[in-house]
Amino acid sequence: MAGKRIVSLIAGVVLAAGVMAGPAAAEPRTSFKLAWSIYVGWMPWGWAADHGIVKKWADKYGIAIDVVQFNDYVESINQYTAGGYDAVTVTNMDALSIPAAGGVDSTAVIVGDFSNGNDAVILKDKTELTDLKGQKVNLVEFSVSHYLFARALESIDLTERDAQVVATSDADMVAAWNTSDVTAVVTWNPLVAEILAMPGAHKVFDSSKIPGEIMDLTVANTAVVAENPAFAKALAGIWYETMGVMSANTPEGASARAAMGKASGTDLAGYEAQLAATRMFYTAQEALAFVRGDEPATTMERVRTFLFEHDLLGSGAKSADAIGIELADGKVLGDAANVKFRFTDTYMALAADDKL
Repeated sequence: MAGKRIVSLIAGVVLAAGVMAGPAAAEPRTSFKLAWSIYVGWMPWGWAADHGIVKKWADKYGIAIDVVQFNDYVESINQYTAGGYDAVTVTNMDALSIPAAGGVDSTAVIVGDFSNGNDAVILKDKTELTDLKGQKVNLVEFSVSHYLFARALESIDLTERDAQVVATSDADMVAAWNTSDVTAVVTWNPLVAEILAMPGAHKVFDSSKIPGEIMDLTVANTAVVAENPAFAKALAGIWYETMGVMSANTPEGASARAAMGKASGTDLAGYEAQLAATRMFYTAQEALAFVRGDEPATTMERVRTFLFEHDLLGSGAKSADAIGIELADGKVLGDAANVKFRFTDTYMALAADDKL
């Protein structure tokens, strides 16, 4: 099972990669690469590539877009950070902790969804969130699972000192759950569904309790977008055409969802169950309402604080303000002279107005 949404701790490598991450030439380019990995909200990229939608929009703008699947989520982000890819699918948290902390300026061209139950805290033979106190909790350390764990504890006036994190790979999570020593895990779908199907498993907290905080994005190198806006326009066109197909209550829509489910290791029913735990922004208008609202600022304030407290904003960061985060309205959280992560409504607005 492919790794997903994990914060990398290879800060030295990432910082070094960041130095060489910009485009080699300022002149417009005609060939681009996007990296994506397995997750319910990112499966549309693979389907769009397989069904000619990527080529259709690339041809419209006279460019070529290579959509490449990675089985390792972290590796896809590291390859993007090193300049090997122009765009990548990533969470808001990991976009800040890996490329941004590594010095690479990235722009969220598409805010695709947020987790609305796909990430969960699960206890064995216990049914209350308060039962977390004093337990060893298996999770992918410094991941969105770690963030969810911290938010769950906060909701019952506890801190990470009140439980013990046991760093566990996502690939080992189900096997760990099946041992007598493991009594609590925090993980994401499809692992959540697999574990909850086992005897004694009880979900006591999930991402629906913190709506909007775990965002799934398609980000691109800011300099590449600035010099090649056709690339970002094509990405938006691909995305929203695919959203229109997969969200339709038609045989074509069901076929698309089934294909995405199969590609992610499940079936139509399994994929639709994951979609039900995801707040997909199927239209550009929905995405715009979210990105122009208050949620991104509130969430990124929490996220940058969490990352700073866990020493994940890069070496030398003296506060959560070390890296600037530009919101869609132009306001900046943190250092305005060091903006490395940006939300934009530009390309989603073009899609909403049918101007792509």
